[in-house]
Amino acid sequence: MNSKFLNIVLVLALAGLSGCASMSADECLTVDWATIGFEDGSRGYTADRLGTHRKACAKHGVAADLAAYQRGHAQGIEAFCQPGRGFNFGVNGGGYRGVCPAHLEQEFLEAYSAGHKLYSLRSSLNTANSLIHSKEAEIDSAEKRIAAAQLEMISDESTSEQRVQLLVELKELAERVGELEAEIKQLVADRARIEQELQYYESTLTAYGY
Repeated sequence: MNSKFLNIVLVLALAGLSGCASMSADECLTVDWATIGFEDGSRGYTADRLGTHRKACAKHGVAADLAAYQRGHAQGIEAFCQPGRGFNFGVNGGGYRGVCPAHLEQEFLEAYSAGHKLYSLRSSLNTANSLIHSKEAEIDSAEKRIAAAQLEMISDESTSEQRVQLLVELKELAERVGELEAEIKQLVADRARIEQELQYYESTLTAYGY
């Protein structure tokens, strides 16, 4: 295993941490700054990210190699700003930071926009499903309370005052259930529309080779 591969493995391991915030003095001394720059660039980060690395290593009295980082970052940006990467970046909900050079940006943005629209449609569908499940759970909880309140109403142990309070509660619960049922009906309609749009869009992407 050569030293360059070891450096890449080290950087990939560090990428799972918050920048270089947990880099030790030994790591700051031995890591290839060009490799770190490439990794940051290939993930779509701007070169400003070096500031995070620099602060972490400064705590250990180690200065970052700016020239090596910038050289690696430029190469990483070239790898990042490809249409295929742009599409995958968009599908995963990545936020584009305007890092691509002019000669690559147009094709990258077209692919990124296509992927991000797919991400948005899928997110909207997930949100609709989540809301429907949440409101169904609220209805289930309200209906259980209605059943319990009805039993309390006919209990010999309930006072007249308690029965009046229970009647008010039952009215409010029934109204809330009605509101929730109307909201679910609208959400189901919205979900059907989103599903149809998503299916159509996915078939369009397939036609374009995505």
